Amino acid sequence: MSEYSENSISIDADLASVREVLFDLVGYPSWSTEIKSVKVIEKDDQGRATKVKIAVDAGVLRDSVILDYDYSLAPGKLSFSLDDADLLTEMSGAYLTAEDEDGGTKVTYQMKVGLSMPVPAMMRQKVERATIDLALKQLKNKIEG
Repeated sequence: MSEYSENSISIDADLASVREVLFDLVGYPSWSTEIKSVKVIEKDDQGRATKVKIAVDAGVLRDSVILDYDYSLAPGKLSFSLDDADLLTEMSGAYLTAEDEDGGTKVTYQMKVGLSMPVPAMMRQKVERATIDLALKQLKNKIEG
């Protein structure tokens, strides 16, 4: 399977503020135009969403996915993996956060997807990168205002 596509962005905010937005999965539709709805299916003993159903509309990619979230490396890394979907056969990735040299926060988003239909790798990677870039830009806009 493919390597992860990834990109990073610097956000002018402290780590805690950025992580608060990233860990609020239900709030994603308020800042991400590609995520239409989020429904929590399961939570862990700390009240964090561990299984969520997400309606995704990323232009050419429209699907209803159930993702499992892994907090074992939190707060520096929030990982997700595909549990079920209509079209996707794989969707995994992570948000990584760290303080940058200017006192802000560097956010790296990694993702890879697999589709149930044949799609050239170059096209799939282009969609992954566009999705990542848009998500990071919208996250930055949400936090910085």
